[in-house]
Amino acid sequence: MAKSETPLLDELEKGPWPSFVKDIKQAAEKKPMARDLLGQLELSYKEKIGHWKHGGIVGVKGYGGGVIGRYSDRPDLFPGVEHFHTLRVNHPTGWFYTTKALRALCDVWDKHGSGLTNMHGSTGDIILLGTKTENLQPCFDDLSDAGFDLGGSGSALRTPSACVGPGRCEWACIDSLDICYNLTMEFQDQIHRPMFPYKFKIKVSACANDCVAAIARADFSIIGTWMGKIQIDAQEVKAYAASGLNIREEVTDLCPTKCMNWDEGKKELKIEDGDCTRCMHCINLMPKALRQGKEKGASILVGGKAPILQGALLSTLIVPFMKLEPPYKELKELIRKIQDWWDENGKSRERLGELINRVGMRTFLKAVGLKPIPQMVKSPRTNPYIFFWPEEIKKEVK
Repeated sequence: MAKSETPLLDELEKGPWPSFVKDIKQAAEKKPMARDLLGQLELSYKEKIGHWKHGGIVGVKGYGGGVIGRYSDRPDLFPGVEHFHTLRVNHPTGWFYTTKALRALCDVWDKHGSGLTNMHGSTGDIILLGTKTENLQPCFDDLSDAGFDLGGSGSALRTPSACVGPGRCEWACIDSLDICYNLTMEFQDQIHRPMFPYKFKIKVSACANDCVAAIARADFSIIGTWMGKIQIDAQEVKAYAASGLNIREEVTDLCPTKCMNWDEGKKELKIEDGDCTRCMHCINLMPKALRQGKEKGASILVGGKAPILQGALLSTLIVPFMKLEPPYKELKELIRKIQDWWDENGKSRERLGELINRVGMRTFLKAVGLKPIPQMVKSPRTNPYIFFWPEEIKKEVK
């Protein structure tokens, strides 16, 4: 048996989980670029150092983003990956594809690139991994002919993403697919021409289950919600209790605001809707017995991000309820106000949430024309978080 040229990478193929090494080896059977990628990765594991270098500007005509330049620092050993650029391709909203579209995409990438893909990146884009500089423009031209466009990269609006929403989910309070598509078409310049201090992400979840993790990852989160009372089917509640569900332990005791009460004797569930935060924990556990309120809309939150520079931030609620209907004029105006303020005041590589933490929520709210609400209080009674302006105090004294 021939000795393996990649003994360290071979270890990553063992175990119960799918391995990216297996995929690269499969691509290497017909692509020299993928074979050199395996060789460079093996060298990196052996020497415990990465052999990629970034820098330089590569792209396609008319676009400032969508292509991420990557080069090998050992082209003498691995000429196939001397250039190994990445293309970010704007995904269809909700990640719904036809087989024809996927075949067209793969044909283009087989023609111009390594054949390796990442479906999908953390922002949601289709990631095409590895092509040479001279292939970028022809690849983009063929992608355009197939109906695809590039996504965002660098200090730009990153490609907006949304959950499947009403396409497949009964809990959708808003049409996340239409909102995401509408915003993507509205903000084309911000996606393709980097103009901001750093990245800006918009994510749309059609309900509080937040399947695209907007609250943890997006600078601007749109999350479906409702107004009014949760609808209760008393007979179905009793049926859940009879089936063995411990409503007290698994539902009411785990309610974050303790707004629910379960009467064991009467088999009766009551909800103080004014204290409900609409987290959907109870609805998820008893979907036949509880339904969302009838008036649907969205909550708007800002400032979420993953831990790259200053640690992770969860989003802050700034608009508890906004009715969202095409053409979403109010929503778009709010996005523009926030982006303009951040663009004017943010430091280089400072995300929106970090800027709000630096200058204060009070300053942010005044700039975008919103009033403080109780949901913005970070730690009630110990840290009011929102402070009066001096002129408001003087006005009150008079």
